[in-house]
Amino acid sequence: MILNIRVDHHTADIAQIERATKEMEDIFRRCQSDDGIAEYLYMKTCNRSEIFMVCKPSIDILSRTDFIIDKDTEALRHLLRLASGLESMILGEDQILGQIKDARKKAIKECSIGPVLRTVFTKAIHVGQLVRTNTHINQGTVSIGSAAVELAESVHGDLKCKKVLIIGAGKMGTLVAKALVEKKLKAIVVANRTYQSAVKLASELEGYAINFNKLHEAMKDADVVISATGAPHPILTYDQVKKSVLPENLTSLVMIDLANPRDIDEEVKNLGVKLFNIDDLRGIADNSVKIRQLEVSNVEKIIEEELKLLFKSLKHLEVEPLISNIRICAEEVRQAEIKKAYKMLGDLNGKEKIVDDLTQVVIDRIFYDVIKNLRKAAEQDDSLTIKAAEKIFSSK
Repeated sequence: MILNIRVDHHTADIAQIERATKEMEDIFRRCQSDDGIAEYLYMKTCNRSEIFMVCKPSIDILSRTDFIIDKDTEALRHLLRLASGLESMILGEDQILGQIKDARKKAIKECSIGPVLRTVFTKAIHVGQLVRTNTHINQGTVSIGSAAVELAESVHGDLKCKKVLIIGAGKMGTLVAKALVEKKLKAIVVANRTYQSAVKLASELEGYAINFNKLHEAMKDADVVISATGAPHPILTYDQVKKSVLPENLTSLVMIDLANPRDIDEEVKNLGVKLFNIDDLRGIADNSVKIRQLEVSNVEKIIEEELKLLFKSLKHLEVEPLISNIRICAEEVRQAEIKKAYKMLGDLNGKEKIVDDLTQVVIDRIFYDVIKNLRKAAEQDDSLTIKAAEKIFSSK
């Protein structure tokens, strides 16, 4: 069984996602030692936390009921929709596809996924690329980053000649920074724990970088602070903001927290600061993607077609060990007979490759229909044909 467990912006706000993410991480740790779970992958973004796993149908790993749980077909459909941008807060945004690629890469590195989830996530990435090439689902420049900038503009009216501090030079911070480039700002300041990352991003924006321990100085006269780090706890507390920001600037300061868990303590609002988080982008997202709504049905058609192909690929996996065994046995026979032929033929004056290619073609053609029919049998759940083939081609 393929299982997807998730909490996301569709059913939870950022505070609920933060709380649920802690349990999701606990579930993920349990996946690593549960014999009933063969493969697993964890993905966390600013507004979702998800686990995909291949497990026994009887698995019982949940202690709470407010997660969204999808199995098999619905789990696969959800992943393809996710990769296509249909499940994003901002419809059709591109960042999710990169996050899926990163999650797959990390899971491969950690050896937590096998043939099933490799196949599933490879297909998801393919579908994500396909819909962006063949539809207009990502038309325009709408992103979490541009929505954050639009939110800041809704308060200030115009960011021209404003000083913006970006905390975090990762993917989200980069999205925000790129959305700010054409705003004719007074200054863009980038702070990051890894100073060189801040320098790199700042140089692209004609801004300047600061060390993380200089945050209080940069905040002193900032008009907008946008934070998107991967810190496990708030990096800006009530006391830090009160101490850092000039008193006369507090009520005009806009702070936008794009992190999960959040970077900015909610008590900062009590200082008069206009503090926003990922939940506040929902309205802006709704107003910014109307043109993309027209593409949803086209994307869904592609998803359903690709879902059928994915089912076939997963069915094929069931007979791959048998097909591999057939090929191995055939290759062993081919190599043995080639050696005999070389001895009988004597010196071939470098024409051995002709014999090698000939025998390879013969083997491929003999077993072409066998392998094709085995895969067809798998697609049709024809267990009798598969068992017969296992018996016929058994090496024992």
